[in-house]
Amino acid sequence: MNASIQSAARSGRPLRTAHGGAALAGTSFKHEHLAAILEHGLQDGFFEVHAENYMGAGGPPHRALSAIRERYPVSLHGVCMSIGGPDRLDARHLARFSALVARYEPALVSEHLAWSSHGGTFFNDLLPLPYTKATLDKVCEHIDQMQEAIGRPMLLENPSTYVAFAASTMSETEFIRAVAQRTGCGLLLDVNNVFVSATNHGYPARAYLADFPLEHVGEIHLAGHSEQHDDEHAPLLIDSHDRAVADPVWALYREVIARTGPIPTLIEWDSQLPAWPELRAQALAARRIVAELSSNNASESDIYHPERAAHEA
Repeated sequence: MNASIQSAARSGRPLRTAHGGAALAGTSFKHEHLAAILEHGLQDGFFEVHAENYMGAGGPPHRALSAIRERYPVSLHGVCMSIGGPDRLDARHLARFSALVARYEPALVSEHLAWSSHGGTFFNDLLPLPYTKATLDKVCEHIDQMQEAIGRPMLLENPSTYVAFAASTMSETEFIRAVAQRTGCGLLLDVNNVFVSATNHGYPARAYLADFPLEHVGEIHLAGHSEQHDDEHAPLLIDSHDRAVADPVWALYREVIARTGPIPTLIEWDSQLPAWPELRAQALAARRIVAELSSNNASESDIYHPERAAHEA
């Protein structure tokens, strides 16, 4: 990683709060909502798009995104870079991604800890990785390459998984921490992914979050999931992005924000889209949680502790 990217990585989180200290909360941007967004707005909001939907030269997609970008910060979220794949990053895809970053100057840029292509074939899925030293080296190499191309740090998202590899020699949180430390990238904490994976693999979501390197988190995702059962009738959750955020995910989010303070939070909703007021309400719910916890923390800091004052004296 070059010196300029290292410097940017140390510069903090410029999108952490809006002007006046309000917590930033946003949603996925879907063209079906454009007119309602332009009419009703989302104060202190931002919008996220999948980069691959805007890799054409122009047309209606770019006109819609330009209208949003004129009014709001934008987060550019990649889904096909195959950061965890064994092959070199696809040069043409990386060039198109870099061109989008230059064109729209997004406030946040992110990709997934997953692989999604092999031998020139792209798959319509985000596939899991074994957490080994060899995989760590390859992921760090790809992140360095991507950050060099876009000229800034990216955020790496923790995955939702449905299988685990016996070959893994470290936990997912250990792996993610090592990636952030080696490359200087930030992290995108998807709280729904944590809950989905924890349920599917049978470990406590809170234990995962206790080990997660929250000091590197620059954005949080929240989303809905669907509930199924596997062949042995055990619960199986799918990161479906097709419904409102579930109550257990809200509870985990509240605990994370209590530890970190305000972090830009995005509601992902990609299919079975609701009307804009329902999606907007999810973003406002996230903002209320942050405001409530920030107010509580401020009140606690105002309390006089005579034993502390005596010690400090």
